[in-house]
Amino acid sequence: MSTHAPNEARVIPLRPHAAPRAPQRPVAAPATDPARGPGPQVPAPKEPLWRDLVGGVLRRERLAQERTLKDVAQAARISVPYLSELERGRKEASSEVLAAAAQALGLGLADLLSLGRDELARYAATRTGRGRGASPSAHHDGLCLVA
Repeated sequence: MSTHAPNEARVIPLRPHAAPRAPQRPVAAPATDPARGPGPQVPAPKEPLWRDLVGGVLRRERLAQERTLKDVAQAARISVPYLSELERGRKEASSEVLAAAAQALGLGLADLLSLGRDELARYAATRTGRGRGASPSAHHDGLCLVA
């Protein structure tokens, strides 16, 4: 027999009761830089992915030529959505697809990769806080002769 009153509703749980949670450990306070004073440190920005760099180069080149996604995709013989995803850094393209997209824009594969490398070098220079010539070990494009 049931111990419940005849006109009382009974609740039957669909899931078993969860075990009591263990007390959480306190989270350590973020490390602070004595030079900056107290407060959370801002994490360094993530290094860009190669597909983001190359996609950005493709988009900038296409826009500089005032061409549409459809025009470039047809010339490269790839789909418009795929080219769009490449430009946004959503897809990792094969070397054949990159070469076709570069050629559709009047670039060689080496040109495309060189422009991507330049973007990465600019990122690295801003990340370290050094511009050109900021230190003796900085990269120089020219020849310097000292007499």
